[in-house]
Amino acid sequence: MTYGITFANGRRVFSLKQRGFIFCDVLISANICQMKFDEDVFRHRLAQTSPFPFGITIERAEGSYLYSPDGKRYCDMISGIGVSNIGHRHPKVVQAIKDQVDKHLHVMVYGEYIQSAPNLLAAKLSSLLPSTLNCCYFVNSGTEANEGALKLAKRYTGRTEIVSFKNSYHGSTHGSLSVSGNEKKKTAFRPLLPDVRFIEFNKTEDLQNITHHTACVIMETIQGDAGVRIPTGSFMRALRQRCTETGTLLILDEIQCGMGRTGKLFAFEHFDIVPDILTVAKAFGGGLPIGAFISSVEKMKSLTFDPMLGHITTFGGNPVCCASALATLEVIVEEKLLKQVEEKGQQIELLLRHPYIKEVRRIGLMFAVDFDTEERVNRIVQYAREHGVILYWFLSNPKSLRIAPPLTISTDEIKAACSVIREAIENS
Repeated sequence: MTYGITFANGRRVFSLKQRGFIFCDVLISANICQMKFDEDVFRHRLAQTSPFPFGITIERAEGSYLYSPDGKRYCDMISGIGVSNIGHRHPKVVQAIKDQVDKHLHVMVYGEYIQSAPNLLAAKLSSLLPSTLNCCYFVNSGTEANEGALKLAKRYTGRTEIVSFKNSYHGSTHGSLSVSGNEKKKTAFRPLLPDVRFIEFNKTEDLQNITHHTACVIMETIQGDAGVRIPTGSFMRALRQRCTETGTLLILDEIQCGMGRTGKLFAFEHFDIVPDILTVAKAFGGGLPIGAFISSVEKMKSLTFDPMLGHITTFGGNPVCCASALATLEVIVEEKLLKQVEEKGQQIELLLRHPYIKEVRRIGLMFAVDFDTEERVNRIVQYAREHGVILYWFLSNPKSLRIAPPLTISTDEIKAACSVIREAIENS
């Protein structure tokens, strides 16, 4: 491998030779050469999740915007798939990260040392939740949060059966995949967890499948990947009642719909029920990787014995991630972001009215916009990307357009982005 760079008047000569190919061996501007090098490494040295990655090059991000090395600006109308709920690099989050980095990084595996950052986060999170959700277990991601929740339910109840919902999505590790409803994504990895059954989302009659043999029901409070499917209040109350009657633990997965996305800090607050276990991630970390499963102290104690260390993680509760998550919660609460969510959601819905749209499903700033074909959605996403707006689709509902901007997006930014989206729809 040869690699050479020389600078002269803002330009560089760049050469990369490896395994028989020459990537670049020309006099070219520094930014363009770097972008080409980055793209080549991305496609050939990083494992790819699909044959068709989104493929834009990002140098920095701020607020509602992403910036490429050539200066192009993109309005992020998907918040990094539900992660950047308070925008990119919120100054309070950045400062909290810097302050913690100046103290210490990882010092010990989860649960052994007493550390300020996870303690403060657990205290803050507990104060914002019902009294029965008072004990937090911090992990590294959403799928890990769901894995921990499933283990907790089986350990606490002594049962093995798990009930989930058709078209659900709970993650890609074996346990989370086992309780997800997209068979196309699961087939290649079977056998998965046994004793899992699926029922229809929002269908009260199916709740009779929850019995005294059921350890837990796991459900996205709002189904995200299925295209923003919103349950009725009567269904949610019936679900809660059925779980209570049978001694089944109710796990609500708010990895995508939590942290203010729906206009409430937690989406279950819309339905006047409380889960036995709550899982959060994505926007929880303010841009850093962290998740949590949360339950009562009584239930959580069942993971501490028979066997001891019933659930363990090396990096769970990482102090830098916890500091970022704490700052994120404080921003949402102290800047009163929840008060603006519904108004902004209504503004987007009004600005995007178009005869090509078949249906809009929305709660807060969480949208699925339905069109007649998957190809039309792809054309809309492509046009918007070329014109500086980031949109996306749903894995399990490709005829729907995903829109989920930062809660901090301004009304002027909404108007500008929606103007591009309408053009994209018109030209689709």
